[in-house]
Amino acid sequence: MPPRSRRPFQPTKAMVLAAGLGKRMRPLTNDIPKPMVPFQGRPLIDHVLDRLAAAGIIEAIVNVHYQPLPLERHLAHRKAPKITISDERDALLDTGGGLMRALPLLGNDAFVIHNSDSVWEEGVGSNLDRLFGAWDDAKMDSLLLMALSGTSLGYDGHGDFTMDADGRLQRREEGRESPFVFSGVSIAHPRMFKDAPPGAFSLNTLWDRAIERGRLYGIRLEGTWMHIGTPEALADAERWVADETAR
Repeated sequence: MPPRSRRPFQPTKAMVLAAGLGKRMRPLTNDIPKPMVPFQGRPLIDHVLDRLAAAGIIEAIVNVHYQPLPLERHLAHRKAPKITISDERDALLDTGGGLMRALPLLGNDAFVIHNSDSVWEEGVGSNLDRLFGAWDDAKMDSLLLMALSGTSLGYDGHGDFTMDADGRLQRREEGRESPFVFSGVSIAHPRMFKDAPPGAFSLNTLWDRAIERGRLYGIRLEGTWMHIGTPEALADAERWVADETAR
């Protein structure tokens, strides 16, 4: 008898990281948080939430800290996905600490983590659908969507991780180059947060633990990822999209 196929994974909840200070995007973020900066005529966070809704996400937990009122007012008009605010006005908790605060809202199953400024042009099919299809709860604590640095916009670093044929990730060695850069989108299981440090900390801390256990994996993003970290990068991304549309 052939083995039974693994049931496709369909997450229903996502954490959208939107609490950062947006310092590199100033002066555009003097009065609004970075997720509200317009891209193609719409706030960055709307591109994220629309993509999540199209992928079947029912509820998005959005954390807030810097300039929270414009973002909260904007999100109040969203119909899908359902928006729940995780309030970090009292202290900026970084990516890991922010997720720890929101963890009771995210339930017991694996969920999506999505940076509020991660945008891309799709290649063949939906990258989120491919990410969900690649999730294996038995062997993974987290699965990262990895972009190719050479075909990404606004990125000029040396790469973040190496990835083997099975998708298992390791940190790029100092002084070496890697073609893979983290796109700001992943799946995580709540077990990854067991014994996490208190207060503010980076998700990198938990990824390093997952690497030690052989449970951090990646899947390649198909298409063009845009790292919109500065006003100059935003302008470059706008021009690239306009050129692609014209072609």
